[in-house]
Amino acid sequence: MAIKPATSKGTRDFSSKEIARRNYIKTVLQQAFEHFSFQPIETPSFERLETLMGQYGDEGDRLIFKILNSGDKVKNADLDAFQMKAFQKFSKSLSEKALRYDLTVPFARYVAQHQNDLTFPFRRYQIQPVWRADRPQHGRFQEFYQCDADIVGDRSLWQEVEMLLLYDTVFDALGLKGITLKLNHRKILAGIARLIGAESQLIDFTVALDKLDKIGQEGVVAELTNKGFSPEALTKLSPLFELQGDPTEKILALDTLFHDNTIGQEGLQELRFIIQQLEKHQFKSVVLDLDLTLARGLHYYTGMIVEVTPPASVKMGSIGGGGRYDDLTSTFGLKNMSGIGVSFGFERIYLVLEALDLFPKNIDKATEVLFVNFGPNDAASAFEAVMKLRNQGISCELYPSDSKLKKQLNYANQKNIPLVVLMGSEEIERQEFDIKDMNSGEQKTHKITELIEIVTQKRSAADTNQG
Repeated sequence: MAIKPATSKGTRDFSSKEIARRNYIKTVLQQAFEHFSFQPIETPSFERLETLMGQYGDEGDRLIFKILNSGDKVKNADLDAFQMKAFQKFSKSLSEKALRYDLTVPFARYVAQHQNDLTFPFRRYQIQPVWRADRPQHGRFQEFYQCDADIVGDRSLWQEVEMLLLYDTVFDALGLKGITLKLNHRKILAGIARLIGAESQLIDFTVALDKLDKIGQEGVVAELTNKGFSPEALTKLSPLFELQGDPTEKILALDTLFHDNTIGQEGLQELRFIIQQLEKHQFKSVVLDLDLTLARGLHYYTGMIVEVTPPASVKMGSIGGGGRYDDLTSTFGLKNMSGIGVSFGFERIYLVLEALDLFPKNIDKATEVLFVNFGPNDAASAFEAVMKLRNQGISCELYPSDSKLKKQLNYANQKNIPLVVLMGSEEIERQEFDIKDMNSGEQKTHKITELIEIVTQKRSAADTNQG
């Protein structure tokens, strides 16, 4: 019985056109990372299960793809645990490895493991696939690429400045305008919690606040009330819902609210420095916004938090984010290793560029010249010409068999090959060739000695027209 051809849930095949576009994004990212002096590393596609489990919370742990033991290790499965319905223990006996869930935890493991070989502050970038057993939807897959940049080993706020400028550099190179960098700070959130007397309920508070754009102010207040927040606390929270203006204006307003709030003032001071430095550099593609509802990664971010949103004309969630962390490597025994990291949502950036038609027109161009095959003897001469053009960096191919001319020309049309060279026995005898422009239909005869010159000229003219 034939097997139905289908990809696994949450995965995709990529055509040559899609690969060309993905490589374009990777190249832009890589060039920007290296201009900012980040160094590339790679980690294995799977890690020890104990490295990953417990790092992402209960929800994240459920999305980790575990790899079943094989061979003799299967015999070590804890059947007693299964019979006693201790399924978590039984599961651990079946699997010792898992596909990486993200690039952050493997990076933390890498830094701790290779700390004696690294020069700190260590600036790293990484572009590799990750896997999550998540429910697939638009812009969300079970296998996808992450692109991360981190600086570890120093607490300087200049690194926050650099990371935000890195975002602007990448999106400008991609021609993507109208990007918003939403900023917040863990200490500002802690300051708000202190302001309303809810320091012990920081997580409940931020989880509800994070839903403001979805359920509105009334919905947030209702959720906080259900979680036991007092009317007095919610009254103190009201002015925060009404904050307006640019980041500097919002900081001034918060400065008044936090006049005797030490933790909140520390957060404001850090953001004020970051924004003041950024004002000296004109952004090309992004704008800054201070968003007090932003609370992503609160269980490990300790300072500035950033989330990247696409232009309003594109219906898409965040396309990047990150923040300052002070305790990422302690799990692996390396204490006091502060760092900051940002991530680019590779798959969603692709979809945004596609939606806005921002991919360069010529990046998916493959074969530039097709040589018609007129039979064994003529094909040998044509193949020599093919190799001459390839040696000049021109992508070309010889049609493999001497099919009818119409079929070979249809092949060129289907592959969007712009130029077709015809060298039959008569042309070869006269030391000539015909070249057909498949876009205009024009066909001209030239001397074989002019082959490289003519093809190069036509390619340059085509590139100029597309540009």
